[in-house]
Amino acid sequence: MIKLYGGAQSRASIVKWYLEEIGVPYEFVTLDIQAGEHLQPQFMEINPMGKVPAIVDGDFKLWESGAILLYLAQKYGKMPQTLEQQAEIVQWVIFANATLGSGIFTEATRDSETPRLLTPLNQIFEKQPFVMGDEFGVADAAVGSILAYIPMVLKLDLSPYPAVVDYMKRISERPAFKSAIGGS
Repeated sequence: MIKLYGGAQSRASIVKWYLEEIGVPYEFVTLDIQAGEHLQPQFMEINPMGKVPAIVDGDFKLWESGAILLYLAQKYGKMPQTLEQQAEIVQWVIFANATLGSGIFTEATRDSETPRLLTPLNQIFEKQPFVMGDEFGVADAAVGSILAYIPMVLKLDLSPYPAVVDYMKRISERPAFKSAIGGS
């Protein structure tokens, strides 16, 4: 069984959400970040960077939420067959972690990046219910979690992006989301 390491209100909830979406059993190992459990030698063997989330799957250790999401999608048959389709999913996961998250949550860039990032996302969600089309997928766990954190962390006016707001509402109503993120 996969062991997922995380702390209270950490990015581990993103991985937890996806694991619950795809129905993969896991054990959640809560580290007391305030007490420095993530910097203890036992955990540093799993992730030498001392950050959560991280997983242990048998003898395999992996960290970084995006890498974990992609690994899980690949392992449990949730990735499409073609390299091109897989690359699009990788693109969205990297976008969520490297571009969307930093653009929205970095105060210095927030005012300029929010419209640059949310306007095209709004246009996408006007045409389709999920990032990649008609079905929820791993790209939604990555992008959706970053978007879902906006109202939890910031007081940001999202009214210019009604399709993004609808998307956020739709994903937040999913049982796996409520269990993993909505209740944390």
